[in-house]
Formats: sequence, C-alpha cells, structure tokens
Amino acid sequence: MSNSSTTNSRPKVTIDGNEAAAYIAHQSNEVIAIYPITPSSNMGEWADQWSAEQKTNIWGTVPTVVEMQSEGGAAGALHGALQAGSLSTTFTASQGLLLMIPNMYKIAGELTSTVFHIAARALAAQALSIFGDHSDVMSARSTGFGMLSSNSVQEVMDMALIAQAATLEARLPFMHFFDGFRTSHEVAKVEQLSADDIRAMVDEELVFAHRKRALSPDRPVVRGTAQNPDVYFQAREACNPYYLAAPTIVQNAMDKFAAIAGRQYHLFDYVGAPDAERVIIMMGSGAEVAHETVEALLAAGEKVGLLKVRLFRPFAVETFVNALPASVKSIAVLDRTKEPGATGEPLYCDVITALCEMGVSKKVIGGRYGLSSKEFTPAMVKAVYDELSKKSPKNHFTIGIKDDVTHTSLDYDPEFSTETPGTVRALFYGLGADGTVGANKNSIKIIGEETDNFAQGYFVYDSKKSGSITTSHLRFGPKPIRSSYLITKANFVACHQFSFLERIDMLKAAEQGATFLLNSPFGQDEVWDKLPRLVQQQIIEKKLKFYVINGDQVAKDTGMGGRINTIMQTCFFAISGVLPREEAIAAIKYAINKTYGKRGESVVKKNYAAVDAALSHLYEVTVPCKITALFDIRPAVPAAAPDFVQKVLAQIIAGNGDDLPVSAMPIDGTFPSGTAQWEKRNIALEIPEWDQDLCIQCGKCVLVCPHSVIRAKVYDDSYLGNAPATFKAVPARWKDMKDRKYTLQVAPEDCTGCTLCVQVCPAKSKSEVKHRAINMVPQPPLREAEAANWDFFLKIPETDRKLLSPSQVKDIQLLRPLFEFSGACSGCGETPYLKLLTQLFGDRVMIANATGCSSIYGANLPTTPYCSNEEGRGPSWSNSLFEDNAEFGLGQRLAVDKQNEYARELVWRLGFQIGEDLAQAIINADQKTEQGVFAQRERVGVLKEKLKAIDGMEARDLLSVADSLVRKSVWIIGGDGWAYDIGYGGLDHVLASGRNVNVLVLDTEVYSNTGGQASKSTPRGAVAKFAAGGKPMGKKDLGLIAMSYGSVYVAKIAMGASDMHTVKAFNEAEAYDGPSLIIAYSHCIAHGYDLSYGMEQQKAAVNSGYWPLFRYNPDLVAQNKNPFQLDSRPASIGLKDYIYNETRYTMLAKSNPEEAQRLYKLAQEDVAAKWKLYEHMSHQAGSAVEEVKK
Repeated sequence: MSNSSTTNSRPKVTIDGNEAAAYIAHQSNEVIAIYPITPSSNMGEWADQWSAEQKTNIWGTVPTVVEMQSEGGAAGALHGALQAGSLSTTFTASQGLLLMIPNMYKIAGELTSTVFHIAARALAAQALSIFGDHSDVMSARSTGFGMLSSNSVQEVMDMALIAQAATLEARLPFMHFFDGFRTSHEVAKVEQLSADDIRAMVDEELVFAHRKRALSPDRPVVRGTAQNPDVYFQAREACNPYYLAAPTIVQNAMDKFAAIAGRQYHLFDYVGAPDAERVIIMMGSGAEVAHETVEALLAAGEKVGLLKVRLFRPFAVETFVNALPASVKSIAVLDRTKEPGATGEPLYCDVITALCEMGVSKKVIGGRYGLSSKEFTPAMVKAVYDELSKKSPKNHFTIGIKDDVTHTSLDYDPEFSTETPGTVRALFYGLGADGTVGANKNSIKIIGEETDNFAQGYFVYDSKKSGSITTSHLRFGPKPIRSSYLITKANFVACHQFSFLERIDMLKAAEQGATFLLNSPFGQDEVWDKLPRLVQQQIIEKKLKFYVINGDQVAKDTGMGGRINTIMQTCFFAISGVLPREEAIAAIKYAINKTYGKRGESVVKKNYAAVDAALSHLYEVTVPCKITALFDIRPAVPAAAPDFVQKVLAQIIAGNGDDLPVSAMPIDGTFPSGTAQWEKRNIALEIPEWDQDLCIQCGKCVLVCPHSVIRAKVYDDSYLGNAPATFKAVPARWKDMKDRKYTLQVAPEDCTGCTLCVQVCPAKSKSEVKHRAINMVPQPPLREAEAANWDFFLKIPETDRKLLSPSQVKDIQLLRPLFEFSGACSGCGETPYLKLLTQLFGDRVMIANATGCSSIYGANLPTTPYCSNEEGRGPSWSNSLFEDNAEFGLGQRLAVDKQNEYARELVWRLGFQIGEDLAQAIINADQKTEQGVFAQRERVGVLKEKLKAIDGMEARDLLSVADSLVRKSVWIIGGDGWAYDIGYGGLDHVLASGRNVNVLVLDTEVYSNTGGQASKSTPRGAVAKFAAGGKPMGKKDLGLIAMSYGSVYVAKIAMGASDMHTVKAFNEAEAYDGPSLIIAYSHCIAHGYDLSYGMEQQKAAVNSGYWPLFRYNPDLVAQNKNPFQLDSRPASIGLKDYIYNETRYTMLAKSNPEEAQRLYKLAQEDVAAKWKLYEHMSHQAGSAVEEVKK
C-alpha cells in the first residue's frame, strides 16, 4: 500500500480515528442514529455537533442525527430509516454492538446497504473493560455483515469511504472496525479526503437504487415476513451470490479509491521479503506495529513478512492464499480476542480452513495478543517471529502476558526497540481534569499542522475519574509514524503534579540527555532537596536537562483555578524549540480561542494570561553532582496491607500490572472489598484543617464529603493516652454524651481537596470573614502529622450505634461509612449519597450497580471503596451490565426472599431440635428497625451454633441458608442514563413487581461516565454532547411516572438543599415494604462549574423551583393521609439565577442567544407547570394517586 497520496492538494489535518470515521459518515449519510458508549461516543458527538452547526453532507443537506435510548434502539431506528430509503449509519462498540445484533441479522438478511463504524472494544466477561480488542466484532461475525478493518487513523478515513462505496454496490451491510482507544483515540496527522473525493467514490446510480428499494405506499411491498420450515432454508441461501461477489466489489472500490486518492489497498496487503519464510497474519492497529518490526528485521537480513487482513467478511479464500509468498514455511495468526473452548480464535480458524480448502500445506500456529488494549510492541512481534523459527513452535500461544497456569505465553525481550532516530518522543504525566490531555491534543495539532513533521498523540488514563493520573504519549518527526504502542524511551518528560514523584518512577523512560519539566511548588534553588533519591539519581546519571515552573501558582494568579494545561503547554514549546517561540505562542492562543471560545471571552482571556505569564516563571535548574535526598519513592501501599494487596494490587498501583502473571488473578473476577484504604494518592494540594474552637459539631462537613475523608468520633477520653502531639479533641456536644470527647479528623493522603466541606460549614468566625470551623490549608506541611493523627483516630472505637439516631445528621456523622476513598471526581455529587447509604444500612446492603460512573469509581481496579465494619459485615456489590441493572437487582431480591422462605420452613421443621422458643422468636422477629435486625442477628448466631451439633441433612441445609433469616436490604443503583433511558423498561417492570427493592438514581442529567451526553433527564435548554444545539425537549419526570402505580415509594432529594430531607427519604425508602425510588440531584463536572459550589448549586436548583423536593409514601394511604408530601417551598429565585451559574446553559446563550432565550422561556414554563401540578397534588385530602394518573 502506498503511504501517501500522489496529490498535495488535500489538507493535512491532525485528528483521531473517531473523528476520521465520523467525518466520512456525516458526509455520506442522511440519517445517523446514535447512543453513547466508550470508546465510540466521540463519533456520535462529532456528527451531532456538525449537524447542529448546519454542516451539510455531499448532497448539500444537513444529516438528521437522533440519539436513541440504547444501542438496540439506535439499530432499530437505523433499520427503519434504511427501509424507508435513507442512507443511514451508526457508531458503537462492545456491549452496544451486541445489543444491535438482532437488527443486524435483519439488515443483512434484507440485503440492505449501510456501514456501522465500530471502535472495537473488549466485552465484559469476568470484568468490564472499556479498552480495545476484537471481542465485540468477532461476536457479530455471523450476522452477515461484511467486515472491513482499519489499522491507523488515515486508514480509518480511507476505509470508511471504501466501505460506503462497497455497501451500495454489494448490497451487503458492513462493519467498518478499528481498535478502540489505540486507533479511535490516537491523534495523528492525516490527509483529509475532500467532498469531491467522497462524491467520486459514491455512485449516484447506486444511491438511487437504494432509494428505489425503499418501503413506500406509492409502490407497496411486504418485507419481514414469517417463513415456515418448507421455505426458510432455501430463502436463507438465496443471498449467496451477493456474498460471493462482495470481495471483488470491495477490491474494485479499493482500486477506484487508489485512482482518486493515491493510496492503494487490497483485501490482503502483504509487506516484507518477497521470499519470506516466516509470516504473521493479523488485522488492526497491531499490524502497524508488526509492519514497523518487519522493516527493522528486514534491514537486519531476516526473511519475514506480514499479511494485513483488510476484508475479514466475506473471507476471500483464493485471494488470501495468493497474497502469501510461495516461499513461506511457517505462519503465525494473531487474534485480538479470546474464544474459550474453541479450536482456535476466529482469524486463525479461517486461515486454517482457507489453506486446507486450497490444498496448501503450511505450518500454522495461532496466538492471542492485546486483549483490552494490552500493550503490543515490536519486541512481542519479534518473539512471534522467533517462535516460528523453532522446529516445534507453540500453538495457541499468548504474547504480552506471563501465563504461569496453562503456560501459553511466549517470552520476549522488552529491550528490543524499533523507535525511529530523529523522532521526538515526549511523555506528560498529568492529573485528570487539570487539562493536560486537552493541551497535548492541541500541541499535536499545532505540530502536525504548523510544521512538516508527522505527528502522533495517544493518551492513557487510569481507572479513576477526574483526579486520575493521565499519561500523554506524543511523537513527532520527519518520517511516517507506525508506532501504535506506548513510549518507553522518551527524550522529553513532563510531570504536571509534584506529588507524582513519590508514587511513579516516571524517569524510567527518560533517555540519556533527555529533558525533564516539573511543575513544582519549590523554586529552582530549593527544588533539588525536595526530590526523592531515585529521581535525583536518574537526573544525574542520565544527564537530564531539568526545568521547573510553579504552574499551580501561575494558574491561581491568572484565574485558571486548578487548570495548568496552557501553562505547561507553553513551557513545552519554549523548551523543545519545535517552533519559533513567537509562532508557538500564537498557535497556542489560536488553539485556546478555538477550544474555549464558546465558553466565553473571560475564559479565553484567562488562558491568554496564563500563556503570557508562563515563560517568566520557567527556570532551568542547575543539577548538583551528588544525591542529597533523605527520602525515596514511597511504597505503593503501606506495609500493613494484607497479602493480596501487597502482591497484586500494589503492583497495579505502582504501574506494574502488566508484569503480573495469570496465577495472580482471581479466576472468576471476585476481589476483596475495602482495599481503597491502602492506596494513598496524595493528590490534594490543600486539605481541610479543623478549628475545634469554632466547630459546633453539626456533622455537615462529614455528610457532604464525597470521599469519606472527614470522620467524627465521640469516645471516652481514656483513649487519648497515647495520642500524637497534634491530635485534637474537645468535649462532645451531645446531651447524653457530655462526658466524652469529640474529634473531627481528616485523612490527608486520601483527600482530593474539593472544598465542599468548607462551603457547607455554618460556623463562621466573627473576626475573620472567610474563616470557618474548617478551612483549606497546604497539604505538604501537615501530611506526616495528620497521617499519624488519622492512624490514631482509626484505632479509637466506633461510637455505639445504639446510642445514636439514624434520622439526625448530627448523629449520622458518627456512623462509620462503608464506602471510602473512591476514585470519583473531586467534589463528586453522587458519592455523598452512597456514603450515606452505607452509614445507615451498610451492614446488610446488597448493591446491584448499573454500568456508569458509580460502577467505575465503585469497583475499578486497582482498589475498591466498599468496605466492612469491625464485625466483617459490609455491602456486597456487583455489576452485570448497563441495560439490565433493575432486573439484576430484582434477581438478587428474589434469591434472598426465596432463601429466607426456605430457611423459615426449615426452622419450623426443626423447631423441636433447636428449641421452640428460639424457632418462634426467629420466625416472628420484627426487623423493621436496626435494633430489630441486631436482635435477629444474635438469634441466628445462637441458631447456627445449635445446628452445628445436629446431625442431619435439614440441619446442614438450614446452616447454609441461616444468614438469610436476617433482613437484607437490596439497593439498585445507577445514573440517569440507565434509569431514564437504556434501563427504563426494566426499571419500570421492577417497580411494578411490588417486590421490596430500593432504587437510587444518581441523577447528573447526562451520561457522565461516557463524557456528558444528553439523556432524557437532561433539562430543556442545556447543552450536552448529543445536544450541541441545546436540549429542545423537557426533562422526563421519572418520579411522577413511578407515583402513578400508587404502590411505589418515591422521593426526590437534593442533599445540598436539605440534608435532613435526604436522610428522611433514605430511612423511609428502606423501611417501606415494597419498591422504592429515590431520585438524587447529583452535581457533576459535566455541568461546567467549580464543584466546590456543588451543594450551593443544589440549593439553587431547589430554590428556583426546578428541583422540587417531595416524598410519596403509599403507607400513608392506610392512615387516610395524602401520600404525596411536597417538602420544598415555592420558587424564591428565578430559574436564571440557578441555570446561568453553569456552562452547560451559558454556552448556548453565547453561541445562539435567540435559541437560548426561546428555550429558557419554555424551561421557565416547565418549572411553573410542574410546580402547579405538585402543589395541587399536595393539597389532596386523601390519595394523590388518581391525581397523578390524570
């Protein structure tokens, strides 16, 4: 394949694979049905944005983009659009593709032309993974869709167009797939195809033919019949000629494309020695790595080759065999998927079959690589070629892991490298939400479009949300870049967070003489002694050039808050010299205006100021000749951590998870809970400090803390005997515990510095305006002392729950949370509700969690935040899928109820043997209160001891289910994307079941986990991804729908507006013997404001009338009371005083003020109408159910 075009007239653009696919799809289609799923969501976002901007396709019309409630819905809408004659497309990945499979069979069976663009991703098996492999597309390979693979960003654009041309002629629908993240999110410099190129490829006569096949009452036909055994088989075979013809049609499209664009592709592209003896066959981004390796090995005189598979379905057997050099002796087929129990993975099996059918005898081995974006490097490619040299090479091998269980893995030399000399390789370590990734994307665009260099950017995220470690890998140089793998030899390293130096060996990848840029709170004269020994050693031994800047101070001084992106970006260009300084600054400012212009002039000006200030604060450090540090990189976890944490999780925390062997991993995806306590992230620059003299011990700071890092205890002062010198304690302000001490303690190494605690603190100094009972102070000077205080605090016994009221916020602060130190965003609006749930009911909670933010920060490796109390009890937690969470939770309830029923039957049968009094007490136990649960737990403990002494099957059976006699609380948890959209059908069914399940909807009003796409919860007028022009319709009233059943407890809450109301709703929902639904206002980073004001914004939502607080309790009907209680007052502020604090609303006011005003007026009418309805319902004397139904 030719690597570059024969014409220079086309623009060079620096984009990622998703944008490349979306560009062609938007240009060549009329209807686009979308639904968000990582890593394909960006394609839908681009399509929606372009249509909102009135950008047209090649026919001069703006494509219609519609967001559906699920991927299955998107496929159904697309199927309908196709049948009605529109050119239509969609984008998806992973489980989303699986939901489309039923429609795909139909679309293919009806020989309908379309292209699905797939960012190929791992499927959830023993665990969910958002990263790339071919598991999803291989699961859909039998649908009848053609399958065309792209290996690079340029190929994504090219193959997207080739697929569009081929589908119209072949009448086969196509899956155009490329590797999720590795290609979908890789930013690269490519040649952009023009509208004329696309028109030249898309035959208008074939478009007309597609339209003529449309269903229409003007030429009525019936399509989609039901067929019987007499004819179904024959009808299924009728499509055979189309599949036989398709490979030739695809090749013709490739040839036509080559004539237009100058890049020639084939169904199977061979690169390597013409007389190669060893050949690898593969597809996807790994083929680019193999291509680079082949070139290096050829230069060393080795006879190797690579066959890149472009068209996987239909598989052209003869073409495939002819593409192999006749000299080949041994072949390795690499699959990026696993098919347990099969004779081999899909591509391997096809190769074996093809060779056999053509009568060709070759030694063929198959192997798996790169599952879930596992690194695939030239060293691994070389190991496969080396294996092929052996007399008896290993078949069904794995590469890139250490399999010490079934011994499938190949060894490889990690030092083998094919990196091109002259290529700049830069690594940037940032903190999620500090803007590092966005700045580096702009940097790659600047380099790619302002210089003649080839450029590549790839961005690695860890499992945390905002606040995670992000690593940007940037390459640029004079030669084409095929390196689809991470940088391990860098000549520029930047660390954007000083605390990372204690956690990560980031200079390991620095080459001799590389440059190191550090964001440091210490100046050039004092920074050296603040570095760990290893860092000092590496700087000296590798002769690194060392620069520092206090980016955080510059950001603070220029009004940038915590975003240091443009500051560090400016330093990179100043140091690297890739562009003249003035040109670089001009390009950065242009990128700032393009990126942030829609957010307002003030945001742009702040970024400009940060750029101008950066260079005057950048200093080169004179490197001493000796190591002076008295400390080193900290261990990944404390020495007290348990064995599994030390041996497995610590390795992942330290960035060494790739080195863990298969034997280290749990066989079924089961992990211990409570491990987040061992991961000390130290990401906060400032932490809260308690002013014990001002504190009124109200507990509000403890309640709102998103990460459970602020705790309170009341205890006997005898426990203060060995207290650290700086440990604080004051007399407790409790009527029944006046003789005890009270301590409010912060976990300094787990705090994220969100400041929510400070914002809600009601105790203010009369002499100092800004001083409260809790205040933010720099973390480093306090860290060691406060860490010791935290450890001491944990050893103080928990306050006896029997002395506390679970309905009082003041008392709840003393209940131990069983959800702590999660990876949620700093200032997250969801996690305070989860923490409260575990404080109230954590020892008996079973959680079914929908996929989304709450599942990622709730159970993503390396550590998990749900934990146990001192008795070893705590929440059980599990995630099934996104769409089925309500049903999944109901299943748990059904199992618990059945086991309870069976256990009660056994207690009755064994009454004589265990004692009639005990049996009666167990069967008739009142467990409506926590004290009742505790009493039953004691009875069951006695029962279990008695059962151990009884020999008999029924006794043993009862012993196995005895714990089910203690009340269990099942909670079904998820976000609005699940509850309002993809999971709504299941949720509705579960609420209608009458079963005792509790549903908690963490309502952020967007799909937060996939990047902020609109859901049916998104309010009218708000801008979100998939609603770039502002959401035109109002928010779905999920609570009102649920109330219409009359048998569901429903509450709408906002902790920031009324914490007491929130607590009351949780207690009432759990006490209600039936389904309950709590809809919790959850502020989110996607709303576009400083989350330190999250609780104030919740209050504004309620005070504006937008978010009325209410409770609907069916139990009140039996008391002849109105079950509907409106708990908030009429609006005291205007809607604008709430919504225009958030960028999601102000963006539209700036970009389209007329439309913003129109939608604002409608939104205000929505609020007024809803309030009028709720107020009317609240004034009904008896049941409000009929009013709801009306």
